[in-house]
Amino acid sequence: MVKKTWRIFWRPRRRKPDWRLNFNPCSRAAPISSPGCSPQRGIQQTILLAPHLDTVGAEDAQFVPQRKQGRMYGRGACDTKGSVAAMFTALCELAASPSRPQTTQIVFAGLVDEEHAQAGSRALAATGFQADLAIIGEPTRLQVVTAHKGSLWLQLETRGQAAHGATPRLGKNAVHEMARVVDALESGYAAHLRRRHHPLLGTATVNVGQIWGGTQPNIVPAACAITVDRRTLPGETDAGVVREIAARLRKRQLQARISHTKLAPAPALETNANLPLVRRLFATVGQTEPVGVHYFCDAAVLAAAGIPSVVFGPGDIAQAHTADEWISLAQVERAKNLLLKFLKSLS
Repeated sequence: MVKKTWRIFWRPRRRKPDWRLNFNPCSRAAPISSPGCSPQRGIQQTILLAPHLDTVGAEDAQFVPQRKQGRMYGRGACDTKGSVAAMFTALCELAASPSRPQTTQIVFAGLVDEEHAQAGSRALAATGFQADLAIIGEPTRLQVVTAHKGSLWLQLETRGQAAHGATPRLGKNAVHEMARVVDALESGYAAHLRRRHHPLLGTATVNVGQIWGGTQPNIVPAACAITVDRRTLPGETDAGVVREIAARLRKRQLQARISHTKLAPAPALETNANLPLVRRLFATVGQTEPVGVHYFCDAAVLAAAGIPSVVFGPGDIAQAHTADEWISLAQVERAKNLLLKFLKSLS
């Protein structure tokens, strides 16, 4: 069954919002639900509000929200239900307000699968949807983020030759070979990356996150594998990183098969902070300089599709994915007010 997206539009010159509901076929991924506000005078520009609706996994009890001492606790409270609440409430209040943009369309897209493969933002981009600015909801402590790192996951495999553990000289130990590969990545390559610096994002990084190999202690292991998390900077490409790692291993006379483990590319983001709408958002929140973050999000997917994108929302990424995830309700309210102020400032 093909799932659908939905849009709601207001007519700006009427006393009460006139909501019109459209259903638009989308992919089987069911990536988005998108109510929005369309101006009566004709669309001259479009603003996209795009938080994600999914969360990382948790125990059942963590999905029960609890309000305590001005905070909302629960899985996804910070990442990113706070952004969902702020953005959607700002849109609803704008629709009910007499101070509405006359020529700006505002679309809310509730994206899914951000935590896994970004099926929501990728499907939205595939429709050809365009906007003059996308504001991606993530916990940024109410800062406007114009750059974030990319995320490349690789699997490296070494091959050996099995032999009896009592006569290891008759075999070739794939785990030993992989240990040398790990050392090459975590020492020399990591040091090399620390010399590659971005003014907002710092350095590129590499991390060996998993390793497995062999079958039992008395068999020389014939195979070993690791997974690697490589955080990229703007200007780096996945293919370029693979070539770089392969070249460094060859230089050390090491052999490993390298393959991608992510379903789709997750590039870095770098949006021009001097774009007029970005500068207007800066002015609204009282920010003078652009900010970068280390994590990857939907912003880069939409930017790659030609939509200038920034990241903004209540909460601190330090609280995301934690056992006692929480968000300040006052900050959610502040985020809503800043977004509403920005949207009302548009023509």
